[in-house]
This record gives sequence, C-alpha cells and structure tokens, in this order.
Amino acid sequence: MARLYAALLTFWPLLCICVQSQSNGKDNFYQGGDVVLGGIFPLHSSTIPLVSSFTTKPKLIKYKFFTPRALRWMQTMIFAVREINQRQDLLPNLSLGYHIRDSGDDIPVSVKRSLLLVNGQPERGSGQSCEDTQKQPSPVIVGEASSGVSMAVLRTLGSFKIPLVSYFASCSCLSNKREFPAFMRTMPSDLFQIKALVKLVHYFQWTWVGVIGVDTDYARFAIQLFLKESERFNICPAYVRIYPVALTQDAAEEIVNILKTSSATVVINFSVDSYLHGILKECRRQNLTHLQWIASEAWATSKVLWEDFDDLLKGTLGFAIRRADIPHLGSYLRRVNVSVAQMSNFLSEFWEETFHCRLNGSLNTHVHGEGVQNWPPCNGSESLDDVYTLYSDVSQLRVSYNVYKAVYLIAHALHDMSTCVPGKGPFQNGTCGSLYQILPWQLLHYMKQTNFTTLGEEVRFDDNGDPIASYDLMNWQKGSDGSLQLVRVGFYDASLEDNKDLLIDEPAIMWHRGEKAPESLCSQSCLPGSRKARQKGKPVCCFDCIPCAEGEISNQTDSIDCLTCSKETWPNQAQDQCLPKTLEFLSFQEPLGIILWAFSAFGACAALAVLGVFIMYRKTPVIRGNNMELSFLLLLFLCTCFLIGLTFIGKPTDWLCQIRYPAFGISFTLCISCILAKTVVVLMAFRATLPGSNVMKWFGPAKQRSSVILCTSVQALICIIWLTTKPPVAAYNTKFMSATIIVECAVGSEIGFWCVLGYIGFLSSLCFLLAFLARKLPDNFNEAKFITFSMLIFFAVWITFIPVYVSSRGKYMVAVHVFAILASAFSLLLCIFAPKCYIVLLKPERNDKKCMMK
Repeated sequence: MARLYAALLTFWPLLCICVQSQSNGKDNFYQGGDVVLGGIFPLHSSTIPLVSSFTTKPKLIKYKFFTPRALRWMQTMIFAVREINQRQDLLPNLSLGYHIRDSGDDIPVSVKRSLLLVNGQPERGSGQSCEDTQKQPSPVIVGEASSGVSMAVLRTLGSFKIPLVSYFASCSCLSNKREFPAFMRTMPSDLFQIKALVKLVHYFQWTWVGVIGVDTDYARFAIQLFLKESERFNICPAYVRIYPVALTQDAAEEIVNILKTSSATVVINFSVDSYLHGILKECRRQNLTHLQWIASEAWATSKVLWEDFDDLLKGTLGFAIRRADIPHLGSYLRRVNVSVAQMSNFLSEFWEETFHCRLNGSLNTHVHGEGVQNWPPCNGSESLDDVYTLYSDVSQLRVSYNVYKAVYLIAHALHDMSTCVPGKGPFQNGTCGSLYQILPWQLLHYMKQTNFTTLGEEVRFDDNGDPIASYDLMNWQKGSDGSLQLVRVGFYDASLEDNKDLLIDEPAIMWHRGEKAPESLCSQSCLPGSRKARQKGKPVCCFDCIPCAEGEISNQTDSIDCLTCSKETWPNQAQDQCLPKTLEFLSFQEPLGIILWAFSAFGACAALAVLGVFIMYRKTPVIRGNNMELSFLLLLFLCTCFLIGLTFIGKPTDWLCQIRYPAFGISFTLCISCILAKTVVVLMAFRATLPGSNVMKWFGPAKQRSSVILCTSVQALICIIWLTTKPPVAAYNTKFMSATIIVECAVGSEIGFWCVLGYIGFLSSLCFLLAFLARKLPDNFNEAKFITFSMLIFFAVWITFIPVYVSSRGKYMVAVHVFAILASAFSLLLCIFAPKCYIVLLKPERNDKKCMMK
C-alpha cells in the first residue's frame, strides 16, 4: 500500500500538464505545516452546463449557487487547525497545516480536486510549470458534504487507503467497510436518523405520509431505509417520489399534483435546501399550503428557504445533528474585511455577494451568476457587524461542529502516533506509525482507535467509523419580527433504551395550522369494540372498522383481532371489556317465578280443600261410591305434585337437583297409579255383576293399595339406579353465547331422565286405554269418562311439553317443566274431582243413594 501511495506521488506530476483550468493560488486556502490536512467543501453548487468544442481552451465552470454556510465550514476547519497549533497539550512538537478546496458539489470536480490534495499539485494555468507552486501532499481529507460525492472520492482514493472524514455525508451505505474501508465521519449515519423520523411519525400517529426525495444516493438510501423501518410501526407511504436534481417545471408540477391529490397531510422530504426550492415555488403557485413538512437533517436547520416560503414552512419539524457553541469562532469569522477578502477568491466572492459591490481586481465575477459587473465598487467601509449572513451566524453550529470534531479526530490520532512507544506499537513487531513520512493507512488505524472529549462531549466511534447518534428535534417557528426561530422541542439519543430514546416537548411545538398536531391517516382509527379489516388492494393503513362479533371484545384502538371473552365473562355494551356474567335461574323474586309459585301454592291448597270436603262428606254416597280410599290417596299425591313444582324455583344445588327429578317422577307415578287402580276397579266392578263372576276378590282395598305400591316401586327403582349411576347435579351452563350463566340442573343420565318420563307415559297410556274401554258403562258410579278426559289433557300437556322443553333454554326451560307439572295436576284435579265437589257442595239433593242408583 505504501508503494501505491508513493507511486501516486511520483507519477502524478507527469499528468499535471493535462489539467488546464485557468486558476490561480487564490482558489484555495493553504497553509503549510508538518502535516497538511486536506479539506473539500461544496462552496458552489448546480453547475451551468457548457458545450465544449475541443478546438478551444475549455471555459471556466459556472455555478448557480454560492453557499455562505460552506464558507463558514471552511473557516471552521482553519480555526480548528490554528487552535490546535496554539495548544501545548495536543501535538506540542508537531504543527498542522491545511489545504482546502471547493468541490462544487460535483463528482468530477470533487474527484479531481481530491487527487490534487493528496499529491499537493495545483490546478495549472497555461504557461505554468509543474514545479511553480508545489504544495505539501495531504495524507487525510476532511470532506465531503454529499454522500454521493463522498462515494465517488472514496472509490478513487480507496485503493491507497487515504482516510476521508466526512462532516455531512450521512448515507448508511457508507458504513459498508468492505466497500469503503477508509471512510470515517463525524456525521451520524442515516440509519439512526431514519429510526428517529419513524418514531416521530409514530409518536403523532401519522400512519399515512408522503415521502419524496431528490435523485441522489443520499435520498434513495434514506427512503429505502425509511420504508423498511416504517413497516415495524404500520406506517404506510401514501406515495414515494424521486425528483431530479435539475428540476424542470414539468417535474415540479408532477410532484406537486401528487402532493395535492393525496389525502396525506404530512410530507417527509430527503434533500438539501437548494433542491427543494422549485417544489415549494410550485406549491405556492398551486396554493398548496396545508402540508406539514418533515425535514431530513440535510435541511432541518437551513434558513435559506424561510425568506421566500415562511408561510409554507412554518411549523416544520426535523431532526438536526447536535449543535455546540465553539468559543471565539464568531469573532474569528467576523475578522474578514475588504483587505482580507481580496486575498482569496472565496472571500472576495462572499464579500461581493453579501454587500452587492465589486472588489477591484476581483476574479470572481465569472464564478457566480450574471450582472456582477454592474455593482458599484466596494468603498472599504463595509462590515460584517452591520449585516446578517449565514456565514457569520454561529447560533446553530451543527455541521460546523462536525468539521471541528473531524479536525480534532485527526489531531488526536496524530497525537497518539507521536506518543507511541517503539516496541509497543500497533503494527508488526510492535512498530509505531511514522511521523516523518506519514502513511495514510497507519493514520487510519490510529483514527479508528481514537476517543476524545471536546467542548464537553465525549466523541466515540463504532466499528463502522460512525459516531454515536444524537439529534435535536427542531421546530420552525415564526418570530415576532418574522424571522425564523429554530426551537428545540425534543431530542433523540440512540444510546438510550428503545422506549426512552425519543423525548418530545409537545406543548412547545408550533404547528403549521392550529394548535394541535395535524392528522394524516388513510382511515380513521378503529375505536375499542371494533377491529380493522384491510381494504382489498390497498396498503395496510387503509382499512374498515368492523364491530366485534357477539361474545368478543377489543380493548385497544386499531385492534387487528377481537378477543373472545372467557366462559365466565361477557362483553359490555361498548364491547371493550369483559364483565362477569350474571347468574340466570328461575327465581322466587322475578314475576315468572312468583306466578308459578302462586299457582303451585293454589293447586296444593285446592287439593287439600277437596280432600277436606271429601273427608267431611266421606259418608255420602258420592264419596263412598267412587273408591273413597284411592280418592284420598290421589288428592294427597296431587297436593305433593303441586308442591314439587316449588323445588324447580330458586337457585339449583346438587341436593335440590337430586330431590327434584325423583320427587317429580315418583309423585306423578303415585297419582297415575291411583287413577289406574280406580279405572281397573270401575272396569272390573261391572264384570263382577255377571252371574258366577268372582273377579272382585282380586281388587279389594288391599289389592288396590298393593297395585299402587307396586307401580310406584318400579319408578322408585328407576330413580335409585339413576341417582347411584349418574345423578342430576347443579351446573353452570356457559356454552350459549349470552351475557348470563345459566344455573341449571344437569340431568346427569339422559337415559334415566327419559325413563322416568317414559314410565309415567306408559302408566298414563294404560290408564287411558282402560278408561276408554269403560267410558260407556251405564252407571253413575262410573268415573271412566272423567278419567278419559283427564288423560287426554294429561297427554296433550306432556306431548306439547317435550318439544317446547327441548327448544327452551335457561329459566324458561324450568318454567316449561313447572307449567307442565301444574297443568297436568290441575287437569287431574278438575276433571276427576270437580264434578263430585259440584254435587256434594252445590247439589246436595243429588247426593243420596236413590239418585246414585238411577
């Protein structure tokens, strides 16, 4: 590598005769020293195209813009070098020099002048020899501002490992050490800026933003990083547009039409200030004034746009690199006067641009613009203290501070080289770097290892040669005099934790319109209780809000999915939280429960009243002639049936469920068994009147009681088997999508439940059949007609009960069951005993043996 560098220094003078550019020694800043630092800055920009005929000497390059900020950067480098030379603690035995040139913000010019810096050659005019103004070669260059230009310079000088320390190139692509091994910078990588911008957009919940940028490597890589990083936060680009560096009217109209037709009100622009001028001018022409601009760090603190577009840019937000106050720099910059300005073409042009006058003998009239010859001569009384210029404005030293740190980085690396102890050095066999003939690759090694503190800041670099990123969030506010006030309203520090790296003082922000942050959404946020449903063919930020389904909630804004409530909970009306379900059962306190309770009590009392009547009139023919003992039993069992209905009302428990169903089955079995016995007795009584019949001896009172017990014992056996195998239990039913938990008696064994009902149905059918056969027996003692009618009602009730019961849920299922019990019990009571009570109580004249025997 040392041989390559030596070869470059050897053969480059042979090539100088090919460089013809009409320049003199005033087109650069130069001071010799033991080590001369190279510097390259974009003092001019936007070259005016020239057509070369190749038959005459090429004309000088002309530019559209002169940049006073870049002149301040140049002067800051000179100031830092002089400050270091005056220090005794840093490089006490070594003096620094500088060789600074203008890059023109143009790749060919930058590459050419970078090569001039590293070999010390001047730009030759005609008639000059290569030895006239030989300068000391620079082993390191401070520059460049543009990422694209920096890449071109690095690809040229990279083979020689000549370090390039950039103060403003932020493209993350430059962190690739395989491609750019000799690159370092004091400007944070765009990777951190993009993270800060995405978090800023996410903080204000702007999910629909426009992204534009100039056609440079810086903007293209930045936009690519922004789109990738924004996916993590569900931020969508409403549009992404790259506009050309040489912006035509048609291109400006196309960009502004996109901005105008889009629903996005927030626009992020990646470019430098000069490239944004044409777009803002077109926005003004089309009256597009509602946009909230977000500035990349390249123009976040630039004031050149404010004068013309303050109404459009008021409220702009942007991240700016860290600022500092460099002591005595302001007074050093203002030391320029007429006599000093005449010593340099750079300062002469600045002086003419600032005061609109012409210096005698100035060669700068060809450099910038037209009409300079018409300015009056400078009278020498002009002073920088009387005017405002970006050159002398030291209130926002950000890029200048980066230049200052870049010079100090090189100085500290040289200091480490000078203090290296032979035998303990970093190179082969413990050797140290040479200070007599500095090799760039050795200096680069020391620079990568350097950490230092300047102006109270600890300057450190990562493995890629990038500094630890920290940014100030700047807000463009309009002062009382109409001037631009750059107000710090927050900061981003990449060294902090992920959720603490961005801090924003929101009340301090002055927005473009109104006092609140603007909205920039493709779709309004979905409130809790709904979820997002993506619109087909559109980005993820464009969606519809769909209410959550029954039994589901969403408790966050913009929920992607709704959450299903647990079995014990149910959504509230807003469907944003799950509440404990209410317990549902047939209660004594609710109207339905009260009605059923009243009918049950009334039925039991009615049965007891009839029993009282029968006991009171037990010796009358009507009572005695209708199997009095079975009637008494039947009335008692009917009273039990009415009371059984009460066990179905109230909160179910295990023991209540295990009493409810067996009691229901056995009580109705007793009733039907009594009716069956009465029917058989009626049927057999008439057969016993036939001559020689002895059948009644099998149907005496004892036999009747035995038949009732026998029939009931079968039902009791079924219930015992049911209770011992799989008994009914209280259960909390949550399978139905409802705001309530149904507390019910689970029957346990379905077979047991339907066997109980089936056995009652079997006895009822048998009773109905026998009563139907005896319905026409001609005797006043015949109850078959009433039994037949009661069984018809009984069947109608329970046949209707089955489908209604199966289709009902919760307390209504229980109510149907109780209603069937009461209806069937009332049918038996009324059909069998009402006619007898009517005769006993209302027609006593018919209650005698004579009438009964008719």
